[in-house]
Parts: sequence; structure tokens; C-alpha cells
Amino acid sequence: MSAIAIGLHIGQEETVITLMGADAAKRVLVLQLGSQRIAQHYFHHVPPTPDEMENAIMVVEDEISRIRHDIPAGSQLFSNDPLLLNIALLAGVTPSKSPELSLAATELTFDRLARVINGRPAHVEGLPEERDFAATLLILREFMHHLAFDKIVMVS
Repeated sequence: MSAIAIGLHIGQEETVITLMGADAAKRVLVLQLGSQRIAQHYFHHVPPTPDEMENAIMVVEDEISRIRHDIPAGSQLFSNDPLLLNIALLAGVTPSKSPELSLAATELTFDRLARVINGRPAHVEGLPEERDFAATLLILREFMHHLAFDKIVMVS
């Protein structure tokens, strides 16, 4: 059995996951997680407070765990989402035709965000201050971590 390609798009109100099999069959899953939805419901400060982030993490984890059995082992994660490409570039990924953002680099970028949340100026960490950015990074990190993706490939 060949690997399933998983397409990821984090929108403003929801996250869309497209599973594409070798036979070109598609299946679409929708999570009630979006950059603005999370930012508006859970992040009341810029940057979010540690408690706000912790509450958002729990919600994101719960929603992602709902689909964990729908994602086949060995799947490969892809995205053409400009917001995710921006995160990859902020994580230090070299621009290329199909840049790859590793889970380790995503975790390090989230660690930088955590330093901002705990009082370090965002510009020192080279990160945007926007709540939507924090929400998008959170969703990506939790998605990769809890569904065991070691990387995401950016495609055009």
C-alpha cells in the first residue's frame, strides 16, 4: 500500500484536511479550528497569556484527537497554505520549490512563541505579534505532534 497524501489548510474558521489515495480518491475532513476562531475565542491579549494558550491547546488537542483514527500511518503531510509557508520561513526553512518544515523546527518555533507569551518582545524572537499567527502555529504544532507527522512539505 502506498502512502496517503494529506493536504492541510488552516483557514480562518476551520481546518480542512484532504486525504488523497494512490487511486486518486479523496476524502475531506473538517476540524472546527481556524486561526481567527481560536484567536477570537481564546486569545484576549496580544500576545496571549500563558493561561489563554493552555486553554486553547486543550481545545485544539481535543478536536484533533477526534480524527486521529482517520489518518493512516505512514501518510505524508502537504500544504499550499501561505500562512504555513510563512511559518516555515520564520522557522528558518530555506526557500525552495518544495520546502519542508520538520516537526522539530515547528516545536522550536513554538518555543520561541512561548518565550514571547512569557514576556519576551516578539521582535527579539523574529515573530509576528498577531493573535492569528499564534493560533495558526498552535494548530499546526498540535496537528503534527498528535498525528505523528515528522514534517510538512510546502507545495505550490
